[in-house]
Amino acid sequence: MSKDEDGRTRLDRLALLADAEAALASTLDLLDGLRRACRVLTGRLGDWCVVDLLDECGTLERAVVVHRTPEALVPGGYEGPLPPVPDDAGGPLPRVLRGAGPLLLADISPPNRAVNPLHARQLELFEQLAACSAVITPLRARREVLGALTVARTDPHHPFTGADLPLIEDLVRGLAVQVDNARLYQQTQRIAERFQRALLPELPHVPNLQIAARYASAQTVAQVGGDWYDAFVLPRGNTALVIGDVTGHDLQAAIDMSALRNMLRGIAVDRREPPGEVLRRLDIASHTLQHDATATCIYALVKQPPHHNGPWPLHHSCAGHLPPLLTTAEGDTRYFETGAGLLIGLDPQHQRPTAIDHLPPHSTLLLYTDGLIERRSESLERGFARLRQHAAALSREPLETFCDELLGGLAADSTDDAALLALRPSPAPA
Repeated sequence: MSKDEDGRTRLDRLALLADAEAALASTLDLLDGLRRACRVLTGRLGDWCVVDLLDECGTLERAVVVHRTPEALVPGGYEGPLPPVPDDAGGPLPRVLRGAGPLLLADISPPNRAVNPLHARQLELFEQLAACSAVITPLRARREVLGALTVARTDPHHPFTGADLPLIEDLVRGLAVQVDNARLYQQTQRIAERFQRALLPELPHVPNLQIAARYASAQTVAQVGGDWYDAFVLPRGNTALVIGDVTGHDLQAAIDMSALRNMLRGIAVDRREPPGEVLRRLDIASHTLQHDATATCIYALVKQPPHHNGPWPLHHSCAGHLPPLLTTAEGDTRYFETGAGLLIGLDPQHQRPTAIDHLPPHSTLLLYTDGLIERRSESLERGFARLRQHAAALSREPLETFCDELLGGLAADSTDDAALLALRPSPAPA
């Protein structure tokens, strides 16, 4: 081989390494990234490619199967759970999953020569996809085997050789690091989301008041945020409603959210003051204890109606949050825009107003966070109008259905978390 040919070969190998790693890194979804990386490999290195992954419990799954000619694959015929990895590590795939490799298979045995069920599944795949040679390499990161990559060729005149092993080993080393990073990221996000969901309260049972709530993580990002809702009954019988959103989309936002929620609960139960004064005290407490946290919040009190079948008084104050929406049983809608003030965390001396509105029997009061209405490249007014339209169409639906349909219809494509808290009063007893 000439120096020019050797140089081109080196450049081709570097380009293949870079393209495979870039394909995996191009998405936060691990399986989608592996499919993209395998398409690069089957386009330029082999005829088909397989990734088998081990989970935290040691269960093995065939996660990705990609062929140079997609029509050669039976849809859904190859991916799925695999037999356990045997302790004796008989067969090349079990050996690789125990840490051996990369292994070159230049002479592939028929399935009836298998020494254990996992070996048999691998040989069946080789037979079904007409493999004449293959390389199986462990996906190893931080001294742990995460799975295996199998690359196969079907042309007996162009088999894999020992000269291909260094390139494939380099490829797999980069892919394994990214697989490990993706798993760590997903694990962190699952822990953070479970933490956030664990902080969401159990809703109280209040006579003649239906209360429902929903929380949904953003669908287009894998981040946890500071959205929260709360509802509880105060010692004098008033029902407190809270919705809020701490600035940020990370674990710290969820921690700040927890602190603010608990501070607000304590202040509300202890002071039993108008909502504006409660939010002022929350602002002082937040400024003292959570120095860098800022948040939007609504705190509202629902009081018993003075007359049977009369409206329920709603005393509320808003700290930079989106206004509550009232939807009557007839489908009329309006936003409660009074009682507005600054975000929590900006000015602890800010005097906050308390507004009073009224909830007719069978109407629906909706508190919500911005993930329900805000969209990129769209005015907030358009989001408000869309929410009114959906709420009006659902005005006579059961409250649980009202919440489910709103969340499914408005938050499915949101780039932010969404929380909502809905309340529907019935006529008070005579």
